[in-house]
Amino acid sequence: MTTEAKPHIGINDADRKQITQGLSHLLADTYTLYVMTQGYHWNVTGPTFHSLHEMFEEQYIQLREAADVVAERIRGLGETAPGSFAEFLELGTIEDNQQPADPMAMVESLATGHETIIRVARPLVDLADKAGDVATADLVTERIREHEHVAWMLRATAA
Repeated sequence: MTTEAKPHIGINDADRKQITQGLSHLLADTYTLYVMTQGYHWNVTGPTFHSLHEMFEEQYIQLREAADVVAERIRGLGETAPGSFAEFLELGTIEDNQQPADPMAMVESLATGHETIIRVARPLVDLADKAGDVATADLVTERIREHEHVAWMLRATAA
């Protein structure tokens, strides 16, 4: 079995390690929010069922795709991406939660989750910029933009 060579892409090893650690935290929170959103999609009830069921589906699909992009960036930087629930719960800041029965509590919970990811991701942009890792800075900036958009939509729904 051969060991995969580390990339030689103009980012020093210490910076690359810090960046992939930050991306691992982002991945953990993204995946946790994905599972939470899909669970809400399955279990939402009440007069707002249809609209929330559809909105949650759009959001969990987007989160699933985002998790893949983040994990592949970690791999592209030469590190192993976390891939277990145990790792995600250890690395993440979004806690596993009980499913609220109230649809608006679900919406508020998801808005809080997206805002948490925004706060976790924001410092990673500066870290990547300082290391000259424009690809990661761009990826994380796009993730922040998307999470801000979804958080706004969720807050508007709960208003």
